[in-house]
Amino acid sequence: MRCEKWESFSECIIHCLYHIILFTTLPFPEPTTSTLHSFSIAPKLPTMAGGDGDTKLLHIAMFPWLAFGHILPFLQLAKIMAKKGHKISFVSTPRNIDRLPQLPPSLITFVKLPLPPVDGLPTTAEATSDLEIHAVSYLKRAYDLLQQPLAGFLRSSRPDWILFDYVPFWLPGVARDLGIPTAYFSIFLAGALGFVSPPSDEEEDYRKSVEEFTVKPKWVPFDSDVAYRQFEAEKVFPALVGDDLQLPEFYRFHQTLKRCDLIAVRSCPELESKWFDLLQEIHQKPVIPVGVLPTPVEEKEADSWQTSTWIKEWLDRQEPGSVVYVAFGSEAKRSQEELTEIAWGLEMSGLPFFWVLRTRRSPDDPDVLELPEGFEERTRGLGVVWKDWAPQVKILGHDSVGGFLAHSGWSSVVEGLQFGRTLVFLTFYADQGLNAKLLQEKGVGYLVPRNEVDGRFTRESVADSLRAAMVGEEGEFFPSYRVKAMEMKELFGDNEKHDGYVHDFLGYLEANKLR
Repeated sequence: MRCEKWESFSECIIHCLYHIILFTTLPFPEPTTSTLHSFSIAPKLPTMAGGDGDTKLLHIAMFPWLAFGHILPFLQLAKIMAKKGHKISFVSTPRNIDRLPQLPPSLITFVKLPLPPVDGLPTTAEATSDLEIHAVSYLKRAYDLLQQPLAGFLRSSRPDWILFDYVPFWLPGVARDLGIPTAYFSIFLAGALGFVSPPSDEEEDYRKSVEEFTVKPKWVPFDSDVAYRQFEAEKVFPALVGDDLQLPEFYRFHQTLKRCDLIAVRSCPELESKWFDLLQEIHQKPVIPVGVLPTPVEEKEADSWQTSTWIKEWLDRQEPGSVVYVAFGSEAKRSQEELTEIAWGLEMSGLPFFWVLRTRRSPDDPDVLELPEGFEERTRGLGVVWKDWAPQVKILGHDSVGGFLAHSGWSSVVEGLQFGRTLVFLTFYADQGLNAKLLQEKGVGYLVPRNEVDGRFTRESVADSLRAAMVGEEGEFFPSYRVKAMEMKELFGDNEKHDGYVHDFLGYLEANKLR
């Protein structure tokens, strides 16, 4: 395997060693029609009126990483583009596709690529939510083995573009050989992306310690607080720098950003214009916002309360703006100590709450978290602990909800600000710490005070943060967060504006396709 002339020596060594492991672990089978949903070469498509002129309809393939925090934003963008008449081929594994929300069969073509077996990966695991965090590296190895089946699909279907995630850094090379341009679709904020990825090969390896992730990168020329806190950096550091079993996340990000033809970001310049400008400058390629992808009003209306009648009835009984909605996403698992402090903090706040609680990270997780003894009995007249799926968008859109205690996952932030809810953050992993810092910097959310070395927080800090955010007196610091959240509702809830971003993005894809 030769080193491309643009690769540094150290990068080439990592690249070659990884592919020795990759290609000797399992041979790539040539895909057959039995392993894929049916697909065919897209016919010549009609044109669609819009914007300044007619836009020809495209065939766009999409290939997200195997985490629902990635798959669902990809699907949201896919639905928007498909409703504009474009042909969308959404590529993932069978079990993940089967777990997606039901859509009209004519809207999107789902392409199922079976996940190759890998030692250490349970046969039923096809998403990060199926695994403990330490086992995700096995999922990435299996995902990398989809390289040839994906190439077979692209060779047969010949889409005009493929939108992909950061994990398959190898995809631009595969697509380029087939004459298919690539767009990296970042489900991360531009600020988080700018923090994580260095702009050149020479700077790729300069951060070698946890402490270097707690300060602003040297390539960021403007003042910013966007950086990890010590305890957050310690959690993400092993994945970012890699080990003998997994490639560094840095490497995947860097190679993806270097090799793709354009960068599409789920955000907008109204929120983080400096970061968009910086990404454009350091990567020297188009960086295009696709908007924040808010849930359309008609989808919220169609998602009736029929399966959640009890939740609506409980919310209807609460005073407007009085309820704290509590949810920390489907991926992060809190420790027993953290869960206990959150529970006591909610109780001590005296505020009505609706808490969607996940007590284990995966179905096979043996460690089930427990609420403090007597908690549910003591708070029965005050709040609800809900241990099943809940319609988050519907709950956040209810008039009784005023605040959102969350993990700062970007999708949850979008859903909260879409309705002008005051955001209070307890971060746990991945990009959450960077999101929270950027949003606090913008005056949009507040981080619960905690020990920045070990990450511990107290029940008092949770209770005090919630009370101040929800019922702070006029003139106090916190009411400004409520005001700012309502201002952000105008931006995040503006479906027409964000639809315009998608329209402009599609216009770029049409103007720059290769066929």
